[in-house]
Amino acid sequence: MESEPIVRLACRAMNTRFEVALWGRDAGYLTAVAEEALREVQALEQQLSFYRPDSDIRELNVYAAQRPVSVDARLFGLLRRAKELSEATGGAFDLTVAPLLRAWGFTGEGGRVPTEAEVEAAREITGMRLVELDADALTVRFARAGVMIDLGALGKGYAVERAAEILHDAEVPGALLHGGTSTVQAYGLQPDGSPWTVAIQDPSDRERALASIPLRGQALSVSALHGKFFAEGGARYGHVLDPRSGCPVEGALLAAVVCDSATDSDALSTALMVLGSPSFPVLAAIRPEAAALVVERDGDSGTRLERYLL
Repeated sequence: MESEPIVRLACRAMNTRFEVALWGRDAGYLTAVAEEALREVQALEQQLSFYRPDSDIRELNVYAAQRPVSVDARLFGLLRRAKELSEATGGAFDLTVAPLLRAWGFTGEGGRVPTEAEVEAAREITGMRLVELDADALTVRFARAGVMIDLGALGKGYAVERAAEILHDAEVPGALLHGGTSTVQAYGLQPDGSPWTVAIQDPSDRERALASIPLRGQALSVSALHGKFFAEGGARYGHVLDPRSGCPVEGALLAAVVCDSATDSDALSTALMVLGSPSFPVLAAIRPEAAALVVERDGDSGTRLERYLL
């Protein structure tokens, strides 16, 4: 019996590589479905980019402090979900951290340690409480000038989830999608009937797998400090910031979340980096089906601890 063809396609979007692998009986049909899914990812980048001058997010950041700005229903729903997640995590997840990222120099090359006054000024215009959503008019308004939305902690997961919806509608039997090292979404099973298995890299040794996660129609998101960082005065500062304090996260080295929604897993892995393993009950309340892994520094000995929510 001839094996089912597997089609793999990729594109560049949101400053990373998105890839989809899917299988079925007709390679031509699979290719068309994969192309449609990746077009959706690229269209979302045009809509959600913090940097594109013609994106919907750029329009919000320029005008929403002056007047209510209309957005389409799906973007409104995404912002409403982001606000819900921010409230549920006590502000550990927050789309308005751009002023803080700018203060720390993470919006450009390298980074810098800001003054206390600079951090406090950025905190004054940080917080989803400053984002006012009108569900009847589908408008967004910022309560203060200087507030900015950046979907960097959510956008890749949302794009993966939207692309997976296309695969579902196309009734492909199985697929795996990923947006860089941020989020991966499994749909269906592999051709042999087994779940899709994804390895999480050890943050201290990228040649070593920390864990292998079987995914059955679930999403996995990973946040870690091995991305953007800088060193100054003998200290190392990572790009994951605690929106509540305005300072880089210190305790966690890596956080991973598995749940049914790629949008939520992307957001919650960031929140888990900020809150650490004590927040497992918070995560379980938001997503009862979730599983999680956190790699943390022991505050007293400096040794590494791995903690799991299963």
